[in-house]
Amino acid sequence: MKNISTYIASALLVGSLMVSCESTELDLTQDPNFLTPEQASPDFFLNAIQEDFARQIDGEATGDPQDNFVSGGNVFEDGFSVLGGELTRLVPYSSRDYQSGFQDIDVDDEWDNAYRGILFDIRSMQPLAEEAGLTRHLGIAQFIEAYTIVTLVDFFGDVPYTEALQAPEILNPTLDSGASVYEAALSLLDRAIVNFTNETASNPANDYFYGNDYTKWVKAANTLKLKIYVQTRLVDPSAAASFNSIITSGNYIMDTADDLDWRWPGTSASQPDTRHPNYGINYASAGAGAYVSNWMANLMDNSDDPRLRYYFYRQTINVPGQSGFPPNEELLTCSLQTPPAHYVNGGFTFCALPNGYWGRDHGDDEGIPPDGLLRTTVGVYPAGGRFDDDSFSAIAQNIDPASFGAGGTGITPILNAFMVDFWRAEMAMAANQTGQAATHFQNALTKQIAKARSFASNDLNADLSFEPTESDVNNFITNTIIAFNDADGDIDAQWDILAEQYLVSHYGNGIEAYNFYRRTGYPSTLQPNRELDPGAFPRSMYYPNQAVTSNPNITQKPNQAVPVFWDTNPASGFPFSN
Repeated sequence: MKNISTYIASALLVGSLMVSCESTELDLTQDPNFLTPEQASPDFFLNAIQEDFARQIDGEATGDPQDNFVSGGNVFEDGFSVLGGELTRLVPYSSRDYQSGFQDIDVDDEWDNAYRGILFDIRSMQPLAEEAGLTRHLGIAQFIEAYTIVTLVDFFGDVPYTEALQAPEILNPTLDSGASVYEAALSLLDRAIVNFTNETASNPANDYFYGNDYTKWVKAANTLKLKIYVQTRLVDPSAAASFNSIITSGNYIMDTADDLDWRWPGTSASQPDTRHPNYGINYASAGAGAYVSNWMANLMDNSDDPRLRYYFYRQTINVPGQSGFPPNEELLTCSLQTPPAHYVNGGFTFCALPNGYWGRDHGDDEGIPPDGLLRTTVGVYPAGGRFDDDSFSAIAQNIDPASFGAGGTGITPILNAFMVDFWRAEMAMAANQTGQAATHFQNALTKQIAKARSFASNDLNADLSFEPTESDVNNFITNTIIAFNDADGDIDAQWDILAEQYLVSHYGNGIEAYNFYRRTGYPSTLQPNRELDPGAFPRSMYYPNQAVTSNPNITQKPNQAVPVFWDTNPASGFPFSN
C-alpha cells in the first residue's frame, strides 16, 4: 500500500474528490473529479466521503478508475463486508487454507480507500467547514470517521491514526493501539452529536443517509456507541453499564424507519456504477459471477426460513447430483466426488443442495466452470436482484429484461434496529439472562425479516404470490424462539441457535458477522473448510503489503492468528468452527 504520507504529499487532490453516486442531481459547473483545492467545497468533499464510506463496506464491481479500489490479490474490489462474510459463511470462501486465501495484497483496497479516500477527504474538508460554520457537515464526517477507524481496528488491530495524514511533517506514521483508536472514536461521536444539534448550521446539499434529519443522526451516533460497547465487552468491565445507559435513554435506532443504510439507486451501470456492487458482479450477460454459500442456503432451506426467496435467486431447479438430476463433471466437478471424512463425520452438506440451490462449500477451490447462467445468485435483498418466484430462468440481461430484477436497487445495511436487538440479546446472554435474550432475539428476527420482505416490490416483474404468508413468518419466528427456550440449561445450544440467526440476519454486512464470531466463537455448526487443517482461523488481517514495505514503523504480523485488542478468547480451538 502506498505510504499514507504519499497521499497527502500528492499534488493532485482530484483523486479524492469523487462524486457521490447521486451527485448528478447537483447543478455542477465544474467537474468535481478535476477540482483544485481552491475550488473544492465542503459539499463536494462530503459527497465523496459518503460514497467512499459505502464502498469501504461493500466495495465495487466495475473496476472504476476514479475510485480507490484496485485489482490485486485473491480478493479485490470488495470492501470489508466481503472479507468478513467469507470467514463466516455468508458467502463462499474459495481457498483450502487461510494464509494463501487472505494475503497482504488482498486488503490494499480497503486500506487505500480508508486513508487516501475517506480520512484524507475529511481532513481536507474540515478547515473549510469550520471556517464556514458548517457543523453538520463536520458531524456527518466525524460519524463516518469514527465508524471507519473502528472498522480498521476490527480488521487490522493497531493502526496509524494520530500521526496519519500529517505529511510532510510526519512521513511514516506510527501505529496507535486499537484501544486508543476506539477511545478516539467515542470522542468523535460525542463531538458529532453536538454538531448535529446545532440548529443554526446550514445543511449539506446531499445527505444521502438521512436527508438532513439530525434527530436520526444523533440516534445513529448513539447506536455506533452501542456497537463499540458490545465489541469491547470482553475487555472493558464498564462496557455493559455504558451500553445499558444508552438503551435506557431510548435515543438510539429502535425502529427500522431510522436504520442507517446506504441506498444504491440502481440507475446507472457506469460512470459511476450506482447499482449494488453484488448486483453488478452477478447480473451480467454471462450470468452470475459469484456463488452463494451452501452452508447458509442449506440452513435456510431446511428451516423454512421465510427470507430464502428474498436472499437468493435460483436460475435452475436442476443441480447436478441432486433430486434425480445426474452428476456433471464439467459443470459441478464435486458432484462425482466423495465428501471429505470430516464432512461425513460432522454431518455437513457437501458440494450441492436440493431444490435448485447451486452454491459452493467453504474452502471449495475448484476452477470456475461454465455455470454462470445456472448457479444460484443474489436476490432482491439486499442486492436489488430478482425475487425467487420459481421462474427458474437465467440471468441474461441482453435477452430478457425481466431478468434485471430490481436493477441493483439495494442497500448496504450499516446500523439497523434489528442489529441493536441482537446486541441486546448477546449482552443478556453474557449476563446469563436467557429469558431477556429470548425477547430481544424475537424482536431482532421480527424486524429483520420484515425489512427483507419489504424489498420484494422492487422487482416489478416478480410473481409475488410466491411470497411467504404472515403465518409462515410467524411460525418460523415462533419455532426458532421455542427451540432457543427449550435449550435452556444447554448454553452452547442456545448460543448456536442465536448465532446462526445472527449470521443469517446480517447477510449484507459481513463486518458485524465477523466481529460477532470472534467475540463469541459461535455458531459451532458452521460448515468447516474442505481442507481438514486449513491453518489458524484469521483473527485479524495482515497489514497491506505496500503499507509494510513503504513505512518502517509498520511491521508485518507473524500470522493472521494475532487477535485484535477486544478479542481475548483462547488462542487455539477458537472460534469453534474452522
